[in-house]
Amino acid sequence: MRKGDQTRTLILDGAAALASEVGLEGLSIGNLAARLGLSKSGLFAHFGSKEDLQLQTLRWVQDQFEELVFRPAMEAPRGVARLRALFKNWLAWTQRSPQPGSCVILSAAGEYDGRPGPIRDFLVAGQKELRGAMAKAVRIAIEEGELSPDADPWQVAYELFAVVLAAHYDRHLLEDARVSDRAAKAFERVLRAYSPSPAH
Repeated sequence: MRKGDQTRTLILDGAAALASEVGLEGLSIGNLAARLGLSKSGLFAHFGSKEDLQLQTLRWVQDQFEELVFRPAMEAPRGVARLRALFKNWLAWTQRSPQPGSCVILSAAGEYDGRPGPIRDFLVAGQKELRGAMAKAVRIAIEEGELSPDADPWQVAYELFAVVLAAHYDRHLLEDARVSDRAAKAFERVLRAYSPSPAH
């Protein structure tokens, strides 16, 4: 890796860590420079504005999510096994993502859900892509005969996403030690609800 790329990686890692603690809106070139022991002018060479820093940080975290959660799950066999892998990886992400605090993406969704602009647009595009990929994984499970042919892939994806959101909330805000167990039970309940009816 070239020195410039190494520097950018270190900066974005630091930005993601800071955003996980103070929120994306709390992330600025000034407090990032103080955190990393760099000059503001040095950071301006990489980011032209606070919004540019925020967008690049979001993209960085999204890329990490894809690398650590989504891509490994796609290597699992088609069907429910792939859904289980995705859920397991995602639950692990909420517990011990590369950032020390809360999930930057989910926190930013709360910060910017009612604020039009490039950051919200980026978040919406990313979440729609993720939800679509989840629905596709569900559709494959239906094609494999492991979920009911009457199941609506988007509805199943919605319910599985809701389980992850509840797990994130309970882990980071309520500090509930039973999160993993509760989430696993909820996930299995969703799968059972959409299992094929036994043949008569």
